[in-house]
Amino acid sequence: MSALSRVRAAYARIEAVDRPEIWIDLRPQPDVEAEARAIDARVAAGDRLPLAGHLFAAKGNIDVAGLPTTAGCPAYAYEPESDAPVVARLRRAGAIVLGTTNLDQFATGLVGTRSPHGAVRNAHDPSRISGGSSSGSAVAVALGIVDLALGTDTAGSGRVPAAFNGIVGVKPTRGLVPTTGVVPACASIDCVTVFARTLPEAEQALSFMTSPPTRELPPLPQRTPGPWRIAVPPRDQLGELDEGWAEAYETAVEQLHSAGADIRPLDLTPFTEAAAMLYEGAFVAERYTAVGSFIDKAIAAEADGLDPTVTGIITRARDIPAHQLYADQDRLATLRTRALAELADADALLLPTAPGHPTLAEVAADPLGTNARLGRFTNSTNLFDLAALAVPAGEVNALPFGVMLIGPAFTDDRLARIAELLRPETQLTVVGAHLTGQPLNPQLLALGARLDQTTTTAPVYRLHALPTEPPKPGLVYVGEGGAEIEAEVWRLPTEGLGRLLATLPHPMALGSVQLSDDTRTPGFLCEPSALTNAEDITSYGGWRAYLNR
Repeated sequence: MSALSRVRAAYARIEAVDRPEIWIDLRPQPDVEAEARAIDARVAAGDRLPLAGHLFAAKGNIDVAGLPTTAGCPAYAYEPESDAPVVARLRRAGAIVLGTTNLDQFATGLVGTRSPHGAVRNAHDPSRISGGSSSGSAVAVALGIVDLALGTDTAGSGRVPAAFNGIVGVKPTRGLVPTTGVVPACASIDCVTVFARTLPEAEQALSFMTSPPTRELPPLPQRTPGPWRIAVPPRDQLGELDEGWAEAYETAVEQLHSAGADIRPLDLTPFTEAAAMLYEGAFVAERYTAVGSFIDKAIAAEADGLDPTVTGIITRARDIPAHQLYADQDRLATLRTRALAELADADALLLPTAPGHPTLAEVAADPLGTNARLGRFTNSTNLFDLAALAVPAGEVNALPFGVMLIGPAFTDDRLARIAELLRPETQLTVVGAHLTGQPLNPQLLALGARLDQTTTTAPVYRLHALPTEPPKPGLVYVGEGGAEIEAEVWRLPTEGLGRLLATLPHPMALGSVQLSDDTRTPGFLCEPSALTNAEDITSYGGWRAYLNR
């Protein structure tokens, strides 16, 4: 699909979902279409643009040239002179930015409701929160408006919204992705993150966003050969979880174990004690350093648009005594030593991303208490200088459930490889333009699909050449009088199959395809009504043989 077609589809999707609270500023559609035409022209001329036509959004505290940076506070707005490096790097690779997204004001919160632009509702259940602070970015991805979105993560803001909306959220090692051009929350521990519907998409985007490390860490302990070693805390250390969440977490643990991982115990205490310090201790003072003077002036001027919960958190931080910060730093260093010792014999720690998924009403009734609960598992990650990755892990009561993998700094790739073991997968049989080397095969690769086997169908189908662009065949079940047709069976994430189905053009359809060994998988079939004047090419035995005739 061309970049222009994808842009037009995105704006149609924005209108269809009717979620204005996702956005702070959307670029005018004619401007974005002009950029898409230029991208298409460059690709046609032979330019290599790996992200050509990929659409993305940027959290409203990240600079996008031509749009105001507000951090969710209109009175704070400024006009950036240029894109933040993370935005510029994605655009250089061919990606197109649609606009800036809503957030918990000044990136202060894990709920997605602390904004004068309105609470961002969950993509699956509008009565529940989207999670914050990168709320709009996560929902824009989950609703299929954009392929990617940028967020930030200080206490979990790039992971909690991913879990609540059933998508992937990657929080890289601190410093791998530049934070220049980002309004800070706590500058010493802030990270720019990426949301995507699949892990391969997120990893591809991150490959263009990262910079060479600017610091040296002691070398990671030499990993002994063997299966992945996954640390799991005792059930009682997880605390109170929503109904069904403990069972869903245990299912994820069992999935890793069934995939060959070695499950090992871990004491979670240093992690949860440090998590409580992020807001209850002196570290919150850094939020006042970031925007406190602006808030003081805005309060004095009786400016509109200040969120009262955010304002209260930041202004209270002004009066924290310096001696408390030094005491908290000493305590944190002790907890970090304990935490790293617990992780020393493991490749990753597996946790629920959050302990539960509250409703909008529950957050309104107890904004501070509900928010504090949500950070139980995420708050300590950046304080301990760790890498993390949040991925979907099924559903509970028809809502997404997510887990999080945490590891030492610079183990980002390791976490991604382990996360692959948690992806629900399905099979897909293809016989035409999605075959290896054919024009639509990149669609499968972009979804993280991998070739499982080359085989043939059962002898109950006929194949026709359809007058489409690009050319593709139509596979039709006939029973008697059919023949075996060359086919490939691919494995891909279950959510990827849903995305593929959403873009499937008429007259193609998804159905059950019978293979030569009598097994069945989902596969592409053709509506019989489309076969009028279509050439029957069954005698060639497959699409590639027909093309090579």
